[in-house]
Amino acid sequence: MYKSMMIDEFEQLEKRNELAIVDVREEDEYVSGHIKGSKNMALSQLQETATSLDKTKPYYIICHSGGRSQMASEYFASLGYDVTNVMGGMSAWRGDVVNGL
Repeated sequence: MYKSMMIDEFEQLEKRNELAIVDVREEDEYVSGHIKGSKNMALSQLQETATSLDKTKPYYIICHSGGRSQMASEYFASLGYDVTNVMGGMSAWRGDVVNGL
C-alpha cells in the first residue's frame, strides 16, 4: 500500500526536509524542468530501474499531474518500497525548477 498527498502539503514538507523524490516522467519532460535533487526514473523503464532504490528510505513519486505517479507508486509499493504519490504533480508545482539533467 502506498500513501498520497496533495502538492500543497508536499511543497511545505519539501521546504523543511531533504526528500528522496522520484520523477517518473520521460527524460525529455524531466529535462524541461524538474525539482532540484529529484531522480528521473521514467515510468516506461521502471521494471529495469526500480530495484536501484534503497528500501530503507521513503520516496515521493511525482509526474506531470498525478496519473503516472499513481501507477508508479502502486508498482513500487508492490515491491516493498515506502512511497507517497504526489497528486497534482509538476503541473501544480510552484517551487523552483532545474532544467537539464
